[in-house]
Amino acid sequence: MNEKDFAELAAGAALHSLSADDERRFRAALAEHPEWRSIAEADAAVAGLLADTAAPTPPPAYLRSALLAQIAETPQSVVPEPDDGGPLTSPTDEPADESADEPTNEAVPKPRRWARTVFALAACLAVLVGVGIGAVTLNEQLNRPASVVALQEIESAGDAEQATVALDDGGTATAHWSASAGKAVLVADGLPNPGEGQTYELWFVRGDAPVSAGVFDVDGGDATALLAGDMQAGDAIAVTVEQAGGSPTGQPTTDPVIVIPTA
Repeated sequence: MNEKDFAELAAGAALHSLSADDERRFRAALAEHPEWRSIAEADAAVAGLLADTAAPTPPPAYLRSALLAQIAETPQSVVPEPDDGGPLTSPTDEPADESADEPTNEAVPKPRRWARTVFALAACLAVLVGVGIGAVTLNEQLNRPASVVALQEIESAGDAEQATVALDDGGTATAHWSASAGKAVLVADGLPNPGEGQTYELWFVRGDAPVSAGVFDVDGGDATALLAGDMQAGDAIAVTVEQAGGSPTGQPTTDPVIVIPTA
């Protein structure tokens, strides 16, 4: 048996698709050629990858269809079973030489050449699925909201600070800020929707002077909002309900629903 024939058997073994005879040939070859063990181990690792990725993330239907179509078109040189119970022979074997001194009835079975191809296609499919998962994860990382990125920067800063107040509806609002990061973020839960045609607006309150810090939306009562502009020491962080787009005057038009002192 050469290395290519062994690779065919190794693929079948990894997929648990060998016949009893092929399984014995595979084990015998592995014992005779320990240097081929890396081939079997690599195939087993890929088979494990297939098992790990298939259940939680089924491949897209079009990839499955393409794989099945490729398998259907792949020549399958499988040794046929004899009808008369005689020895296995391959359609490509040369007729036995009747003039030979010791004619033999034993023919070496041909390895299933299609097994390696199917295994390679399946491995490629697993890679595609894995790449797809990786691409989704990477896309999520690259497209994180600025408020989430800023909150992580603040929490990582050595001078990170925070203050929390309770809301009238039972929720909470927490201001996170860091002078070294130069950013402030409001995190709220249990915050009701502001109403049709309205929005929440953030403010830095310096003494009696409110400075607009942008508007934000609420999703199911939750909000993570990055305040625009520079926070100064002693600023309070406030939130009011304004018309969609923010206050038209640049000043609060309603009483604040949230006020968080930071000093």
